[in-house]
Amino acid sequence: MKIFPHKCNTKIFICLILCGILIFPLTAIPIHSILAYYKSPKPQAILTLGGGSIREKFTAQFAQFHPSLDIWVSTGIPPKQAKEIFRNAGINLERVNLDYRAVDTVTNFTSLLQDFKNLNIHHLYLITSDFHMRRAKAIATFVLGSRGIAFTPVPIPTNQSRETTLHVLRDTGRALIWLYTGHTGASLNPEL
Repeated sequence: MKIFPHKCNTKIFICLILCGILIFPLTAIPIHSILAYYKSPKPQAILTLGGGSIREKFTAQFAQFHPSLDIWVSTGIPPKQAKEIFRNAGINLERVNLDYRAVDTVTNFTSLLQDFKNLNIHHLYLITSDFHMRRAKAIATFVLGSRGIAFTPVPIPTNQSRETTLHVLRDTGRALIWLYTGHTGASLNPEL
């Protein structure tokens, strides 16, 4: 005697397959991150998320202590101002990559991902303001982690309150959507 009818077994089997397809990419992220740390225990580049000249100034000072690392600034202040900050800090501008493709925090990561992969970068310093770091880390975990890029957070101290959990959850959800579809949902961002 069968415990479940044939149709029920088929539905359960299909549900298990679909769950496996959806869950597998998420379970692979920690494995990718561990392998990235193993390949590159020390960061190979600096990524700064734009959001005001304070971030570029901090990055310029930070980069003085890491002279072998290239710097990526994603949608920061205008190029002329940014270059002046780095030049005044004694940073060779050949190390500085200013990228303006991103329109928000999720696209800060997704727009540069292929560049990092092409350069065989497996580990980044991630610089942003302390109030923004929780959201940046959540997004980076999914976007960078899914592609085998580890990150070491470097928060810039501020007096601002941490971003809301809603902001973090919304953009983490968008990072998950990107993981499965390749679309960031930036057009759905109410802040744009």
